[in-house]
Amino acid sequence: MIEKKKAHGRRGGRQSRRGEIVAAATELLQERGLHGVTTRAIAERVPCSEGAIYVHFRDRLELILAVLEESLPEMLVPLHALRERIGVGTVEENLATAVEGLLRFHQKVVGMLCSLVTEPDLRTRFRESMGDRGPERGIRTLAEYIAEEQALGRISGEIDAPGAAYGLMAGAFFHTFTEALLGREKKLDVAGLVKSVLR
Repeated sequence: MIEKKKAHGRRGGRQSRRGEIVAAATELLQERGLHGVTTRAIAERVPCSEGAIYVHFRDRLELILAVLEESLPEMLVPLHALRERIGVGTVEENLATAVEGLLRFHQKVVGMLCSLVTEPDLRTRFRESMGDRGPERGIRTLAEYIAEEQALGRISGEIDAPGAAYGLMAGAFFHTFTEALLGREKKLDVAGLVKSVLR
């Protein structure tokens, strides 16, 4: 069940339910997939009226984007922290922390993203709304960190920085996808993944 939290925003003198609606949608996405995220199901889970959902979100896509935005800090915080870790600690530990963040993010959104593929209209609108906010930005952040460490001599200059960054992002996503699809809960060897892309 969703833990009820007091929302800070208010509209029309009433307490905002936006956070609870996003939490309910997130939970339903993980349990039932995109097809199970209906206004009725969300309203029952919050609980609130279906009309209350449209006070905060214009349509289903806007709600789905809110779920995605809510999950982004899991990935962005450790990725952005890499900028402060250049030349600090070990490269392996720094990249492992970033990959752990990628895993937490993917675990929250992989079901939603895979479901989007099956809904052409929603998928097209999703692509248009994302602009340049796709995984390329995360890959670029990883590649920039790797390149900076190469400049310091802490990573071999023979390593292809963009290729290594892509390998980390792809490895985290593929593990999460197969885990969700096949029901295997085998923990990813993050340290092993990092070492393999830095060889």
